[in-house]
Parts: sequence; C-alpha cells; structure tokens
Amino acid sequence: MWSVRGHWKQMEKTVTWKCLNQFCQSPKNFGQIRPIVDECVGQYIYVHNLPSRFNDDLLEDCHSINQWYDICEYLSNSGLGPQLSNSGDVDDFPNKSWFATDQFLLEVIFRTRMKDYKCLTNDSAMASAVYVPFYAGLEISRHLWGFNASVRDAVSNDLIKFLENANNESFWGSNFLRLPESENMTILGIESSHGADNDFGIPYPTYFHPSHDSEVFEWQNSMRRKRRQYLFSFAGADRPQDGDSIRGEMMNQCRASRDKCKLLDCAFDKKNNCKTINVMQMFQNSSFCLQPTGDSFTRRSTFDSILAGCIPVFFHPVSAYRQYLWHLPKEHTKYSVFIPMNYIKEGIVSIEKVLLGIPEQRMLAMREEVISLIPKIIYANPSSKLETIEDAFDISIREVLQRVKEMRRVGRGERSTVG
Repeated sequence: MWSVRGHWKQMEKTVTWKCLNQFCQSPKNFGQIRPIVDECVGQYIYVHNLPSRFNDDLLEDCHSINQWYDICEYLSNSGLGPQLSNSGDVDDFPNKSWFATDQFLLEVIFRTRMKDYKCLTNDSAMASAVYVPFYAGLEISRHLWGFNASVRDAVSNDLIKFLENANNESFWGSNFLRLPESENMTILGIESSHGADNDFGIPYPTYFHPSHDSEVFEWQNSMRRKRRQYLFSFAGADRPQDGDSIRGEMMNQCRASRDKCKLLDCAFDKKNNCKTINVMQMFQNSSFCLQPTGDSFTRRSTFDSILAGCIPVFFHPVSAYRQYLWHLPKEHTKYSVFIPMNYIKEGIVSIEKVLLGIPEQRMLAMREEVISLIPKIIYANPSSKLETIEDAFDISIREVLQRVKEMRRVGRGERSTVG
C-alpha cells in the first residue's frame, strides 16, 4: 500500500513560519515573537489518485473476489462489515463497536482510515511517503485458482506501468515484490513475504472497532476480570491432506485433555459452531489459545485471541515473531508460548504438561501483557477518532514514516539509527 519516494531530498525546515518577516505576534502579548510550528513536518503523506480499476471497481464486482463465499455483505460500514448484536441474555458485544469483519478486507479499512489521516497533502513534493491504494489482495484473490501467471500478474504489471508514467513508484501484489520498480517500496499486508526486506506484516482486522478510548479501556478491564474455565483451546479444522500439518495431533491432544481443553472443530461447520460469538466466548474462557499454521503461516485467530486476553501458543516462528515486528513485543516470551512443530508431530511433548508447567504468577503476567497489547492490534472505527490511543493503523503509519526517514538517511550515506 505504500510507495516511498525515490528522491533523497531532506526537508530544509523543521518549523514553518507563516507571518511577515517570519515572525508572528501574539494577540494576547503584543510584541512577543512566536513561531507557528508545523506539526506535520516529516509526517506528510500524499495519496496517489489511481484509476478506479485498481480499487473501487473491484468492490463493484465484489461477487467475483472470493470463490468460496460472497464477500459483498462484508463491505458495509466502510469494510467493517455488518454490526454484531448481542444474543439472548449474554452481553457478548457490550457496545456498537463490534462488526462481522472479514479478515481479508484490511485494504479497504486501511484506505478509509487514510482518508482522515491528519497530515495528508495534495503536494507530492512535500510528502515523506506516498500511499498507493491498490487493493492487491482482493485483485489477486480473483485469480488464485484456474488462471496462469500472466493473467494473475496482469493488473500488477499494469499498475507499475501507470505509476511509471505518472513519475511515481508503488507497491504490492502477486509478482510486485519481484519487480525492480518495487525495491524502494514499503509493502504492508496481513502476512509478509518471509525474507523480503520491504514487506511488513500488520495485524489482521478483528471484530472490535471502537469509536472511543473508553470502549477500549472498558474491554481491557472486562478481560482482566474474566474467570477462565479452560487451560487451553483451539478453533479450527484438521489439515489431513497437508503432510506437514500438526493440527490432527494437536486436536487429539486437546480431546484427550478433556475438561482442560475446549475444541471447536470447524471442519464442514454445518452447525455453525465456529461463528464469531462462539469463538470469542471460548477464547475469553481460556488461558491459552493454540495458533498452529494453516493455509499459511499466520492466522486471524491470533489477534482474536489477544483481543480476548488469551495467551497465544505458537508452533512456528513465522506465525508471529518474524511477522508483526511493529505491533508485538520483541521479547515474545512476555506474551506467548512457543512449542516447536516437530515436538508435536513426533509426539515428544504434551501441550497440557507444557502449559501446566508455567507458574501461575508468570501466566498472570503474560495475560496482562496480552491485554495491554489490545489497543495495538485493533483498528478503530473510521467514522470516529481515538484520542489517547494508538491503534494498529496509527502504529503502521508511524513505522512507515520512520522507515522512510532511515532510507533517506542511508541514501545520503549516513549511518542508520536502526539497530
């Protein structure tokens, strides 16, 4: 979603003076010299105005995006999806900030948030970064099966040509990372390409999109008060066709643990056992949530479990530790448990015994760390604005701009300040 400008021009001024002879007079204290500080210096972002075929047209043709289910209904509320409501007497969703958000619509949510970014500029020369709102994920999902590479990569190549003609550069999608034009680009997505220096993972969207800081604080406190019935839990399906999958063995261990483990088997989920409310209730009632690899290294479930105050258990380092460098702590033992996949596949360890071996005080400290991460992994409602909290969008923007700054520093031959 990002294009870092290829020119290494340094901003000449850190303060903008807008009055005669570069001085301003205070109306209260006549004669006092006061500069007007431009708080957006170094934070200006220019949004590239792309032809609609790269974004809006994809939404108009939403029925073709996913062959497994119709994504169109999830486009409501600026990509947040339909609002979730409470069921029965259980106050599962305590306010109107809960939505049936599709995990693959982050591009739409991000673009909507960007429209209200505080430091937008119409002058690309002033910008520290250029945002290119290409819905790469939605575009590629239309051609994942039954299409050859030339069809799959056609729109990505078309975008590069368009940007070259516009004297700009841009970012992601299918073969984008292999194109020479993309080397100075910063790519954001729900899962980064392992080994790509300019590709960064940012959190999957959860179901919670608060409109006010108080909603976040109230939810965190609610998760602190939860009485957790299960030691660990898992929501998902087996992958018997995948010889490297540990899900089958992991699910068997869960069943064997009986009252200590809760399992929601989502294979052929005809009874809708794995609907949002059931998954979130289970996570809220669990101390640890198992997060094995599935169709890819990462899972939306990781962020749903963090939202529920449930400590994630990973089995592969690329599932989180090498993905979400901006949003999750570097010291992964503070908020998660790691059990190597081969330990499960070869029957070397019991998940139950590993988790029971964690002292209670350490587990409580890990839970508190997880709950403290909630603001960092959620995306606020685009129709409102959080006052004191940086959400996943804010952190992503800050880190992109910092990366731009470092790239310019290195481009000028200076030593990078990043360790």
